[in-house]
Amino acid sequence: MKIKYDSTFFLKSISSVSGLDDFNGIEIAFCGRSNSGKSSAINCLANNKKLSRTSKFPGRTKLINFFEVSKNFRLVDLPGYGFSKLSKLIKKKLELLIYNYLDNRKCLIGLVVLMDIRNPLETLDQKIIFFSIKRKIKVIILLNKSDKVSKNFQKKQLLTIKNYIYNISKFIKVYIFSSLKKIGVINLKNELNTWNIIK
Repeated sequence: MKIKYDSTFFLKSISSVSGLDDFNGIEIAFCGRSNSGKSSAINCLANNKKLSRTSKFPGRTKLINFFEVSKNFRLVDLPGYGFSKLSKLIKKKLELLIYNYLDNRKCLIGLVVLMDIRNPLETLDQKIIFFSIKRKIKVIILLNKSDKVSKNFQKKQLLTIKNYIYNISKFIKVYIFSSLKKIGVINLKNELNTWNIIK
C-alpha cells in the first residue's frame, strides 16, 4: 500500500511523555544527532519544505513534534541529541525524553535514524539502535548529507556501516540519503510503506 505523504500536516508538540495522548494507529519516529537532518528528511518525504521547522543552529529542537500523514498514521520528529554546546542537564533531559518515548509508546512501530555520512554511528546513535532492537522497534538508517561527499566515499561508508549493522541485526536497512538532492527518498518511502502494512 502506497502512502500519500504530500498531505502530511503538523499536529502538535509536547515537552514530556506526560503530554502523550492515546493513539490507536501507528507512529514512525525520526531521530538523530543535532543537525543530522531529521526535520529536512521529514520535509523531503512530505515534499513540503515548510512542514517541519529546520534551523541552521544545532540543538534548537527540544520538543517531540507530531505530524499526521493520515487518520491512523503519524510521523514523529524527536529532539536532536549530542549537541556539545547544550548544558549537561539539558542534554540529559533530552536523552531521557527520547528514551521515555521509545520505551513507552506502544503505537511506535519504527525508527528512522539519521546520521551525517561523514560521522556515522556515534555513541548515542548506537545506544538508541540497541535500545530499539531490544524493544523490537523496526529500524532504518539513513546516511544523510551524501551530497557533500564523493560517490566513492558514499560507497565506502555504506559498505562499512552495512557490515557493522549486519552483525547487530540482519533486519536493519541502511541507505545513502540526501534531503537536499532527494537521494534515497524512494527507498525511504518503500520501507515505510512496508512497515505500515506489516504493523
